Amino acid sequence: MLFGTLVYGFINSVILALVALGFNLTFGISGVANFSYGALYVLAGYLVWIFINLVSLPYPVSVALSILATALAGALMYRFILLRLRGMVVSEVIATFAIGLTILEIFRYLGFIGFQYTLPVFSTGSVDFLGVYVDYQRLSIVGIGLLLAAFLYVFTHHTRTGLAFRGIAQEEQTALSLGIHSDWVATLSMAFGAGLSAVAAVAILPLGTISVEGGYDVLINALAVCIVGGLGSTVGVVVASFLIGYAQMFTSSYLGASWVMIVSLVAILIILAAKPSGLFGKQRELEERI
Repeated sequence: MLFGTLVYGFINSVILALVALGFNLTFGISGVANFSYGALYVLAGYLVWIFINLVSLPYPVSVALSILATALAGALMYRFILLRLRGMVVSEVIATFAIGLTILEIFRYLGFIGFQYTLPVFSTGSVDFLGVYVDYQRLSIVGIGLLLAAFLYVFTHHTRTGLAFRGIAQEEQTALSLGIHSDWVATLSMAFGAGLSAVAAVAILPLGTISVEGGYDVLINALAVCIVGGLGSTVGVVVASFLIGYAQMFTSSYLGASWVMIVSLVAILIILAAKPSGLFGKQRELEERI
């Protein structure tokens, strides 16, 4: 049982990292805490279902269109709403949270509730890993997580747009003096973050059903990982994902699945009380600000 918990704890940690990458990327580049992130995740899942079942498009085409549509939604959100609120942190949080609530409640109003809203798995079957059976979908999630992490590293270190992202994140005034348009970069970061939430949804949702309530769970988990690791820190996201991922798995195994979400909330409370900037965060601590 312990070995199985360790194996599935690793998979759960990768899932959390995959969920949190988009939220962390957007905050790290634009400084926007996108509280509509969970809603965009659910939106992507429902769009794939609609494209497959109502429009009769092939699965790969449905996935691609869903990711593109979700990324576009993130970009439009920034250009038409958040751009007017830039610098007003509380207003940005309220606006994104309101947008997320609107998206989720629209799906609830339209009747998108029930167990029939599921996505097909990439491949059926499982492998025996030293006595622990792991299905191909979870193995695909691990592979997607690793590939996405590698892609983001190459993108941010070896492409013009990625270097502009890093420039704005590290020193906006200097980046502006070099001709980097901060509003355009922020718009792209919102699009990338929303697109990453869609990628996570496409990979993870085949393990269960698509539900409106799932958007709130995704937002809480993404917040927990980013706050514990340090908002804007990629290394922090990875470390926090494994800390919270294994904590959730051991809690589920020995206390019950109903206690899992409490782990994320407790982790947020503990890190805010002990180290508000997070494990790898760069925000100054209270004693440094006084």
